[in-house]
Amino acid sequence: MTSVDPRPRRWWYWPVRIIALLVLILGALLIWQWHSLSMQAELGARYTARVACSCRYIEGRSLDSCKTDKEPGTEIVSLRDDPAQKRVFASVPMIAEAAAEKRGNFGCVLLTPEELDQAD
Repeated sequence: MTSVDPRPRRWWYWPVRIIALLVLILGALLIWQWHSLSMQAELGARYTARVACSCRYIEGRSLDSCKTDKEPGTEIVSLRDDPAQKRVFASVPMIAEAAAEKRGNFGCVLLTPEELDQAD
């Protein structure tokens, strides 16, 4: 006499559990490292804004030419400029934003968070 299992076999059950566990682990790692990641993004945006501002408004190069000066690891930082204010904005999508502007003989300086809020 053979016994028949009344429940159908779910071949996808274990792979789904494994994928869910991996997603949970990756999410936990992201939450655990979020502060470090956001600070690195802020640092990269600030550095890139300052360098691009100097390139654009001190050296007089185009912004497209200045984009080639990015350091390795800052490829995710996007740049845009405001020629009227002589400002360069750098941002890491959804994480950080920074701006630098040319101020007379001081060269390019980073905007404070308050100035950045007013500039947007």
